[in-house]
Amino acid sequence: MYLWTMRHSHREDHDGRSVDCRQILTVSPQAGGAGGPLRIVFAAGPGRYVPGGAPFGSGDVGFTQGAHLNLHEPGAVRALLDVAPARGWRPEERRPVEMDGWPLLEAAAAVRAGDAGKPVGP
Repeated sequence: MYLWTMRHSHREDHDGRSVDCRQILTVSPQAGGAGGPLRIVFAAGPGRYVPGGAPFGSGDVGFTQGAHLNLHEPGAVRALLDVAPARGWRPEERRPVEMDGWPLLEAAAAVRAGDAGKPVGP
């Protein structure tokens, strides 16, 4: 079983505007679980969106024309965990691991769509 947190980060440019927005999902095994935390980073860029105000919700990440997830939903986090090993994450590693979330997004959204209507659980 895992616990997760999200945070939004950015830096300010010389004019005080927010730039380099990133949504960071950190997934950690619960006490007694094996492995270290996994940080999945979604950085804003062309054709991509991360939370930053209307019209997007605080957990929304996605491609402007394609797959998207809401990182507040347990099923979305579970789907990311399901596809991360195919991209090199090893859950048993004790050290913290950081991954780019964009290569995971389409596969996780497909897994999530296949799980629509199923109960959320471990």
